[in-house]
Amino acid sequence: MPSLHLPLLRSLILFLLAALGPAALRADAAPELRFVHAPELAGAAERLAAYDHDALRRTAELVGLADAGEPIPVHLVLEGSGAARLAPSWGLAYARGGQVVIIPSRVPGYPYGRLETVLHHEVAHVLIQRAAAGGPVPRWFHEGLALYAARDWGLADRSRILWATWRGQESALAVLDRRFAAGADAAGRAYAFSAAFVRYLIDRHGGRTPARVLAGTAAGASFEDAFLDATGVTLAEAELAFFRNLDLWNKWVPFVTSSTTLWIVVTFLALWAFRRRRRRDAEIKARWDAEDAWWDGEVN
Repeated sequence: MPSLHLPLLRSLILFLLAALGPAALRADAAPELRFVHAPELAGAAERLAAYDHDALRRTAELVGLADAGEPIPVHLVLEGSGAARLAPSWGLAYARGGQVVIIPSRVPGYPYGRLETVLHHEVAHVLIQRAAAGGPVPRWFHEGLALYAARDWGLADRSRILWATWRGQESALAVLDRRFAAGADAAGRAYAFSAAFVRYLIDRHGGRTPARVLAGTAAGASFEDAFLDATGVTLAEAELAFFRNLDLWNKWVPFVTSSTTLWIVVTFLALWAFRRRRRRDAEIKARWDAEDAWWDGEVN
């Protein structure tokens, strides 16, 4: 019998979030970070301790946390340490059990670029899990939302998506999570696609979409049901719309950059230049003819 009340409870939570507006999701304070580090990494710890706390507060707001919760331990570890060996060789950091582990010697590297961005990304993972109250959140949503929170969408991301789609490697969300563990190249494409899809969802359905989805999972819904409640479309429908939008872009990019198009443009430019040259030659000849006529009249 209690299970019958779960959909009603989830709907009530989402209704209250919508009725109360953005103020209901506003975080009062940034999450407190507690750094643990080897003596050799004291400089990195000092640098990260000065990071913009307001940016972290906005991330707490993005995921729907009015209270960021308990302090988050941040471990800065040396290459070769036991904690570093738990990450893949190309991994820069990870969040596990509500704690963050960063390997500063491996930064920069895609998709982060700066030590502060790595910190923000991993703290975002902790906040996402807290907002979901431990509920199931697929990795692509975790990674895409953490990337959205921590860094701007740039040319490197677009290039990775275009390169992947040109090679026919675009991945359905159902298999995307596996790519994060399939090596640096596959993980890089998975990061880029996840970030692109989350950004698309926020652009399409509004900035409170992540908070609504995570609130639904916290209330006991599956991720798919929470997504439907938050967006009004199924995950499959949203994925299809995203790839249609991506295909529309990618159909034009290969055409514009293809060798056939290049030769068409070159030919057009050559004809335009030839025509312009002939017109200029005709103007010069006409001027010379006029000067000759004037000279002949003066001499005669």
